[in-house]
Amino acid sequence: MILVTGATGNVGSAVLDALDPAAVRAGIRSGEDPVEGVENVEFDFFDPATYGPALDGATKMFLVRPPAIADMDATLVPFVEQAVAMGVDHVAFLSLMGAEQNKRVPHRRVEEILLEVGVDHTFIRPGFFMQNFNTAYAEDIRERGEIIIPAGRGRTSFIDTRDIGAVTALTLTEPGHRNTAYTLTGGEALNYFEAAEILSEVLGREITYTKPTPQAYGRIMKERGVNEEYIHVMQTLYITVRLGLSARITDEVEQLLGRAPISFRQYAEDYAHVWQQSEEKSYASQ
Repeated sequence: MILVTGATGNVGSAVLDALDPAAVRAGIRSGEDPVEGVENVEFDFFDPATYGPALDGATKMFLVRPPAIADMDATLVPFVEQAVAMGVDHVAFLSLMGAEQNKRVPHRRVEEILLEVGVDHTFIRPGFFMQNFNTAYAEDIRERGEIIIPAGRGRTSFIDTRDIGAVTALTLTEPGHRNTAYTLTGGEALNYFEAAEILSEVLGREITYTKPTPQAYGRIMKERGVNEEYIHVMQTLYITVRLGLSARITDEVEQLLGRAPISFRQYAEDYAHVWQQSEEKSYASQ
């Protein structure tokens, strides 16, 4: 049995899709809609009472650190320790590209926790998700025809979360992936001007990358009522892109899956419905 935490998220749902539904358990928070076709169990890092039922019978786990967790020693550490005590002997953790070289990111602390506990692990270290365009950036693209991100002209080797899910499922179900780390990227490094051009071609209308400075981005978001902590996180996150640190391309997706990574154009075509304006959606449904 494989416990999938963050089961309703972008990557967690992709992991579920790539696994045998008879051998997985979806950990969902109270109030979330259950995942169809698999066993569901209530799970919350902040509620130790949910740990036991979620872990009962599980021998492997896909672990996601929710952004809301700040004090990992009080939440994630006891959960991992209980998981090992109850029989989990392999954890695939959704980390971050470059986490091994950056002790400031919380993902590195989680990696250290797993190493300290001594459980077999696989560190999944992806770059920026393509799916950010259909989640975090979706409203701007759909309603304003704009991508408003302080990324400068930096390039990013965007990866589709479906590829991350497929690789993760592979590491949990085939031998040879324990105590390893994989840096996962797409097959091309695009800047946001090029991403906007592809979206424009796929959607048949102009999508513009506005290239705001971090300061201008902050002003725009404040005017929208976005909290300052989130704004600061985004400004900090995109420093790596501006400095060209997100352009690295690896061949690990192709080596592991035996095929090329999903391209940004393919992703855009698959998710085009998300960015359709209301008039387009109405017409498309007729």
